[in-house]
Amino acid sequence: MKSKPHRSPPSTRRYEQGARAEAAEETHRRILDTFLALARVKWLEDITLAEIAAEAGVTVQTVIRRFGGKDGLIAAFPQTIGVEIEARRAAGAASHATAIAALVEDYELTGDFLIRMLAQEPRYEALGPMLDVGRAHHRATTQTAFGNVLSRLRGAARERHLRSLIAMTDVYVWQLFRRDMEMDQKSVTALILETVNKLNAAVTGTSAN
Repeated sequence: MKSKPHRSPPSTRRYEQGARAEAAEETHRRILDTFLALARVKWLEDITLAEIAAEAGVTVQTVIRRFGGKDGLIAAFPQTIGVEIEARRAAGAASHATAIAALVEDYELTGDFLIRMLAQEPRYEALGPMLDVGRAHHRATTQTAFGNVLSRLRGAARERHLRSLIAMTDVYVWQLFRRDMEMDQKSVTALILETVNKLNAAVTGTSAN
């Protein structure tokens, strides 16, 4: 009489499936983190899949199977750095001062990387959608942070003021003050806040903190 094949109990199978899923997620994140670390210091065209795989401790085929190549890795950036940026910006929602402080704190961590990606956008098509997500997020967080001022304006005047606030809080302004002018973080934060308050006062008669 043929014996029945051994089957693991449901609880064991669920545990094994969970462990495999956890290991797969850890591998996924490790590959992304490796690519992000390399992209912070190297031009994208100089990063190879073999280098990513070696640094992440996986095979090139694993990188290709999970992401399809560098374009897929770039497309996944919002899942990592994008989520982290959103969380840091959200932490400063209490007032204009805390919003600017959170913004500059975030640029201290991501500003150089963002500038590097923006510099490569014209020659690396895959960066466009990723950077567009960042632009949309910056617009949305600016609207939220300065909603009490923007709510006093209508139509073209509101849009014009929003664009002014977006420009004054852009990463290029941080780069100008922090890197080109070599100001410290506290001074950069204070100068951006002072300028933003003046912009707000010009249209509302108050800094509206």
